[in-house]
Amino acid sequence: MKKGLSSLITIAILGSSSVNALEIYNDSTNKFTVGGFIDARVINTQGQTEIVNGASRINFDFSRQIQDELKAIAVLEWGVNPVGSSDIIYNNRFESIQDEFLYNRLGYVGIVHDKYGQLTIGKQWGAWYDVVYSTNYSLVWDGNAAGVYTYNKDDGAINGTGRGDKLLQYRNSYGDLSIAAQVQFKNNDFYTCDIEAISESECETLFNNNSSVAQQVEYNSTYGAALTYALTNKLSLTAGMNRGEFEIVYAKDGNTQTVEDLIYGVGVTYGNFANKGLYVAANINKNKNHDTDNLGRLIKDAVGLESMVSYRYDNNIRTFLAYNVFDAGDDYVIQPNFNADPNDTFKRQFAVLGIHYLFTEDTIVYIEARKDFSDFSSDDSEQEKQMALSEDDGIAIGFNYTL
Repeated sequence: MKKGLSSLITIAILGSSSVNALEIYNDSTNKFTVGGFIDARVINTQGQTEIVNGASRINFDFSRQIQDELKAIAVLEWGVNPVGSSDIIYNNRFESIQDEFLYNRLGYVGIVHDKYGQLTIGKQWGAWYDVVYSTNYSLVWDGNAAGVYTYNKDDGAINGTGRGDKLLQYRNSYGDLSIAAQVQFKNNDFYTCDIEAISESECETLFNNNSSVAQQVEYNSTYGAALTYALTNKLSLTAGMNRGEFEIVYAKDGNTQTVEDLIYGVGVTYGNFANKGLYVAANINKNKNHDTDNLGRLIKDAVGLESMVSYRYDNNIRTFLAYNVFDAGDDYVIQPNFNADPNDTFKRQFAVLGIHYLFTEDTIVYIEARKDFSDFSSDDSEQEKQMALSEDDGIAIGFNYTL
C-alpha cells in the first residue's frame, strides 16, 4: 500500500491519538489488532478538583486480504470510562459526558485497494478532520475552534466534521497529494424551543399548538472534501470544506427558512509531534451556521484559528504551547425568537501550556494548564454568566497508557 494512503487510514482510525496497536491474530489472510489507551487525570477547573477519565478508548481493527491488491477492513472503537461518571462541567470533550462504561466512538467497514484507494461506510472521522487534526494534540484541552466538535462541543457527528455518523467516504493518494471525499446520507427531524430545560416532546406539543417559541428543524445529508499536499517530508499543507443544509419551520406562522451549514479553511504543519525536535501547526477556518454558542444558539458567521508550537528534547521531555480563538463577534444569533441582544459578543479564546514526559512512546505522564481569555459580553448579566460557565482556567496532571 502507498505510504500516503496508509497514513490517511491511520488518521481515520485513530484520530490524533498515539498510533499503536497490539496484533492479536495474523494468518496471512486475516488480521486482528487491538489498540487504544487508558488516561486518568486529576483536574482543577471551575472551582472543583476531581479525578476524571481522559477520553480513554479501545479499538478493534480487522482486515482480510481478498486479492493481491485488495483487502476488506472493519473498525470498532468504544470510549471507556474507567473512573466512573463525573458531575463536573468541562470546557471540551476531553472527558466524555457518557454515564455508560462503554459508548460508541467509531464503527465502519470498507475495502482498500493499493491503487484505487479506500472506500468505507459508517461512523468515522470526517474529511474535514484531515485539515485541522494537527493542532489537536493537547491531552486535556484540545482545540475547540476548528469546527470539529460542533453543537456545543459534541463529537461532530451531526454534520460530519468530527466522528461523523452515517458517512460514505473515499480516500486515496497520488504521489505527494492525498485526498478525502465523503457524503453523509441521513435525515434528522427534531423540534427546538427557545426555552431552557424543556424536553423535545414538550417542545413538539408547543409546535403543534403554533407557539411563537417553537420550531421544527429538518437536517439532511452533508458532503465534504479535503486535500493534503506534502511539500517536503516535514512540511505539509491542507485545505478542505464541509457543507450541509437544514430547513427551519416556525410554528407561529408556518414560515420556513433554509439555512446553509458551511465551513472551509486551510492548515499548515511542520514536523511530527511524536518525533524529537520542533513541531509547528496552525489552521484557520471560516464557518457559517456551523456551530452554536454556549447556550445552544446557532452562530451565523464565525472565524476559527488554532495553533500549536511544540518541542521534544533528547531527554524525552516534550513541551508545547497552543492558542485557539473562535470569534463570532456580536449580532451573531440567527433565530429571531431567541430575543438575543445584538450587542452580545461570543469570542472563545484560550491558551494551553503543556509538559509531557515520555517514559516510552506509549507511556506518558503530563501536566497541562489552560488560561482563558474569552469574551462573552452581554447586557444580560445572567446570560453572560451562563455563557462563561463552561470556559475557565484550569490545570491537570495525568497519566496516559497506550496499548
